[in-house]
Amino acid sequence: MLKPTFSVIIPAYNAVSTLQSTVESVLSQTIQDFEIIIIDDGSSDETMSVMLELAAQDQRIRTLSQPNSGVSATRNFGARLAKGRLLAFLDADDQWDADKLVHHLALHRSDDLLDASFAKVSFCPDQAGSLSKKRSQSKPPYGYLHLSDVLIENAVCTTSNLVVDAQLFEELGGFDEDMRYAEDQEFLARLIESGGLVRGTDTPLVNYRLSEDGLSCDFEAMLSNWRQFASEYLGEFELASAEATYCRYLARRALRAGAEMSVARNFVRRGMAADPKTFLSAGHRSALTMVGALAGSAVPLSVRRSLFA
Repeated sequence: MLKPTFSVIIPAYNAVSTLQSTVESVLSQTIQDFEIIIIDDGSSDETMSVMLELAAQDQRIRTLSQPNSGVSATRNFGARLAKGRLLAFLDADDQWDADKLVHHLALHRSDDLLDASFAKVSFCPDQAGSLSKKRSQSKPPYGYLHLSDVLIENAVCTTSNLVVDAQLFEELGGFDEDMRYAEDQEFLARLIESGGLVRGTDTPLVNYRLSEDGLSCDFEAMLSNWRQFASEYLGEFELASAEATYCRYLARRALRAGAEMSVARNFVRRGMAADPKTFLSAGHRSALTMVGALAGSAVPLSVRRSLFA
């Protein structure tokens, strides 16, 4: 059997309610030159049963299981088993547009120097286990990413959006297995710092699931993990400015996800304390974030999700 162009790596942890629709979004791709590697990361529900049922329906699906090791270790495990030239990562609760892989293939074929690629992301609230109509989209920068594009606010947004050359991924050592948050930013920072080229397309190709209760993200852990790697690239004063921007990003993310309003207000306060000038430097976006956080429950969740992309 010829090696596939893409290896799609799906880490799964207690994903029984979403895994099938996630895999179906891969099987529905307009190009079919891929393998799917699903790894159960020590789930306590029936995730493994769903995985086995899916594998029985398509020989391109491989399933494995391991003791709970975290998402970074799970993705790295899948990458070591992959046969494709390009690795495409997908979380078990997100979905792809049918043209996701064909767009990435076109990007890499048109640019021999390209090491990794990404697309626009649509943020979609979860309603009773199904993705509702997209509320907002990411705004990827034009051209190759700079270190600042991933160091402070992650232009790629989610690992479900990332496609990377398999050989380079191995050479860089994959994701940092000590990190469970911001591990994609840390990897991209290493890739770009080593001279790697990353570029996106302005087409929305990933549907990112926002949980109804806003509890899918541990925002404190995200900030802690971000500080852990950002401090390696930034001096003390640069770090304070960058932290103000990152706190603004976390405040918007909390508002968009429907987390408790106190979470968003906390990050507004911390961002202003770190560097008020930088926090307010985004103009319209800064103002919306502050108003949304300080207005609290007066701003309906549907409005928050549509505004804070």
